[in-house]
Amino acid sequence: MSEPSSSPAGGQAKAGSEPPGEDLAALAKGGRTNFFGFLLRLAARLPFLFIAGRLYGADALGRFASALIVIEICGQLATLGLKRGLAKELSADERNDTHIVADGLLLSLLTSALFAGVLFAFPDPMFPNGRNSDWDLWLPLAIMMLGMTEVMLAALAYRYNIAATVRSRSVVEPWSISIMAGVFYFIPATQEGGLALAYLFSVIAAAVTALVPLLKDYGLPHGWKPQVVPLAKIARDNFPLAMADAIEWGTRRLDIAILGIFVSPGTVGIYYVAQQVASLPQKLKTSFEPILGPVIVRKLKEHDYPAIARQVCQAGFWIVAAQAGIGLALGIPGEGVMGLVGPQFVYGTGALAFLLLAEVVAATAVVSESALIYLARMKNLAISAATLVLQGVLTVAIITAIQRIGMNELFQAAGAALSLALALGFASLVKSHLLARILQERINNFRWPLVWAVAPAVAVGWAFTWVPEWIELAIGMPAILLTYGFVIWKRGFGPEDRVLFRKAKGDKDEVLPQDGAAG
Repeated sequence: MSEPSSSPAGGQAKAGSEPPGEDLAALAKGGRTNFFGFLLRLAARLPFLFIAGRLYGADALGRFASALIVIEICGQLATLGLKRGLAKELSADERNDTHIVADGLLLSLLTSALFAGVLFAFPDPMFPNGRNSDWDLWLPLAIMMLGMTEVMLAALAYRYNIAATVRSRSVVEPWSISIMAGVFYFIPATQEGGLALAYLFSVIAAAVTALVPLLKDYGLPHGWKPQVVPLAKIARDNFPLAMADAIEWGTRRLDIAILGIFVSPGTVGIYYVAQQVASLPQKLKTSFEPILGPVIVRKLKEHDYPAIARQVCQAGFWIVAAQAGIGLALGIPGEGVMGLVGPQFVYGTGALAFLLLAEVVAATAVVSESALIYLARMKNLAISAATLVLQGVLTVAIITAIQRIGMNELFQAAGAALSLALALGFASLVKSHLLARILQERINNFRWPLVWAVAPAVAVGWAFTWVPEWIELAIGMPAILLTYGFVIWKRGFGPEDRVLFRKAKGDKDEVLPQDGAAG
């Protein structure tokens, strides 16, 4: 696979078919790069949770989490679907790539500025449980950074520059919020607003980190003039994508929003920590999202539906296999993991277990959606909306039932997590069925070796629950991963799977056999 710099004039990779099997090699290369980013993010996210839990406490975390729901949903909407739709714009539009990216950035900036202005004028929706300090009122500034960063990273992903996403999302952003949360806490003037200020600092730093490689890969938009009609057309065409992105993101935040109505800020804070721990394996699916979209777009131009099915199945199996292993390593010693953040957070272990399960069952929906957004936008949007409604109904129903039984708020939090798992399971079943019908190909990310790998890993993890907690975490977690990894490597991975862990000379991936996809 040639590097972006070797594309035709102006760096425009508008057409041309890939050699047989190179689509999966591209997925493997992008996945490898972003998996390393996942490990970096894991190393940075845990210090933030430790600092936030130990220094700021569950109540402050709960109020912070509630505010982020509004901020981040606006950030998602502000991309206007370009997070995944930009690849299609770059592939189909004959204009200079740099001008298309500039249009996308301007569109995101205008939309995000509108959202930020509304929240500056009417901040109350951000703070259903009150705010930690007046510094929290500056959070709407993050919307502009979030929207433009997504567009910049999507543009870079089109050129197969996944390293930029790793640097921005997995190094700069998590380490910035971790370090600055500690710094702002020890400054008297910013102590109460430390979480909000650290978050603002991190999204600004992530945006700058994405801008530098964008300018290097695309250059300045010389001769570019903003055009109102093309901008409006992009917004109109990508509206279903924007809504699908917002709804997909909303399924990971609706539980917190509903919990904020039924339970105290402290319980919301405990649930937020469980959600952040569970989001670590969730990031594994995003290892393939930036590269899967452009690869699918190229195959769509060739009407190569069997290749799209292979891509979806292969990436889906990689994601499920990795998430299952990470989920077991975090879930079996869950009490110890949550206890690292603070003693009161141990009570969120039940919620953590269901949230980890939810991420595994969601993988099929995620990879199916990567193709459906190009093949059946409105149907995909309808299924996503139905999933969100189902989640809301289940969450309210289960929490209400738990309240009537007389169980406490922590059981209600676990009920919210269970509702998420059930709703995402529904989405996976329906979206994979729809994609299989459109492609006339089988879509299935499950393989029986997953069960064979889980069983011994659970046995090893259960054995380590009988030893002191520090041994369970320091030795038990790696032992679970090694046991699971050994079995899945020996019994579950074929040659086409193992290319994910190999790198050919010259920084090029092996070309896979055309039929080497998982069924």
